[in-house]
Amino acid sequence: MAVRWLCSLFGKPFDGGKRMDNGSQQQHPAMNRLYEVQGEVQSLGPQVCTFSGLKNEREYRRLERELTQLLLEVDQVDTEGRADLQGARKRAAQEVEGLLRYLEENATHPSRLAIEELSREAQRLVEQGVVEPQQAGGTAEISDELVDAVQELILRLTQVKTGGRVPLRKARYRALTRLCAVQDVIEGRTRQQTLPLSEDTHVAVQRINQVMVQVSGARSQLVALLMGLSGRDSCAHLSRVLTELLVELDALDVSGNAAVRNYRKQVVEEINSLLKHLDLEGEGDDTRRYDLGQNDSIRQIEAVRGRVGQLQGEVLRHCGVGDLFRPKPELQSLLTHLDQVDTARNPCIREARRRAVLEVQAVITFLDLREALICRQPSPNEPSQHRAVWIVLGSLSDLQAQVLCFNGKQADKSYRLLEELLTKQLLALDAVDPQGDEMTKVARKQAVKFAQNILSFLDMKTDEWEY
Repeated sequence: MAVRWLCSLFGKPFDGGKRMDNGSQQQHPAMNRLYEVQGEVQSLGPQVCTFSGLKNEREYRRLERELTQLLLEVDQVDTEGRADLQGARKRAAQEVEGLLRYLEENATHPSRLAIEELSREAQRLVEQGVVEPQQAGGTAEISDELVDAVQELILRLTQVKTGGRVPLRKARYRALTRLCAVQDVIEGRTRQQTLPLSEDTHVAVQRINQVMVQVSGARSQLVALLMGLSGRDSCAHLSRVLTELLVELDALDVSGNAAVRNYRKQVVEEINSLLKHLDLEGEGDDTRRYDLGQNDSIRQIEAVRGRVGQLQGEVLRHCGVGDLFRPKPELQSLLTHLDQVDTARNPCIREARRRAVLEVQAVITFLDLREALICRQPSPNEPSQHRAVWIVLGSLSDLQAQVLCFNGKQADKSYRLLEELLTKQLLALDAVDPQGDEMTKVARKQAVKFAQNILSFLDMKTDEWEY
């Protein structure tokens, strides 16, 4: 069932029968009840369309129970054998059944289950690497392996397909924001440079050192909260604790000692870095957050991609008539613009920007090779093996033009043909024997890298990634 159909359902009147505006004809009681059901469906519909949880959650059971009750009430409406009432009852039942199906489909969708499994994997990872050492009374040592493992899970989450379904996008966004926050917290610990001062330095240092110990514990507590591993505490409670520490630090008299002031400032900054992650309980409820299609950064990226597509079309058209259109300055400026796009540490936005950069770079490298082929003036004494590399480069340029305008899928015959032709060019390069010629070695190495980049770009265009 499409979200569009469901959303349109909540904005249109129930068409089971016609109301009398002047009240001259009394509506049939059965039709009145069906109108009441419509009102309840309109109330529950948006909740169903944005529910991003699983079947074992309390909210799912509530929605399922209320929809099932509505369906039973619709079935109990007495139509007295009238065709118009029977039709209206049937349509009301279909609307309720549609919501029930949509609710179940999203809660049991393979992508939703994949998001849940990745979230559990992240929980196990963080529990073993951060929470358990802290609970045992020690200090969690954040290893590079833990940081890399968290980054890998983030990348796997960004690759989960949602098919545009709001509940799936919302679930993926919620999982990503929490895991990215955990990544920021644990990386913040590895970057931590604040060291305790000697208590002989100033009378306030002892208390600042005590606060630092509390902040260390709060960091592990925050990680546990973000990953759902702390049943007793809440983000609100931890926020109050950290805020009280800020107030206490602010009240300390450190006047006249620049070193202590700087020390206190560093501790305050660490507390603020933790506080910024404590507003995630409602994260994902704002459509503009989990719907990245409405994100300003994504809009900037898409605007750049649109312009790159126009320039690419012009480049390919000019090449088709033997001319060379050179919009490299504008392409370089587009790269600069992409570099300035704010990703807000969102992995989906980062990936969208990375792919846009590759699209720009693909057009630039195509132009560079075309220009090199046009300007090439081989000497009479050029080694045959060096000439063979340039012949392959000419073929690769033609194939790259096809890849740039390819808009199919990996299952398409044209994709398999392009992949096969590019692989043949790699084999042709592998067969070139430089015979000790250094220039040929460098040219062949560059050509191999160029062919591999074209293959990677072709794969990227067909991997059906979505933000």
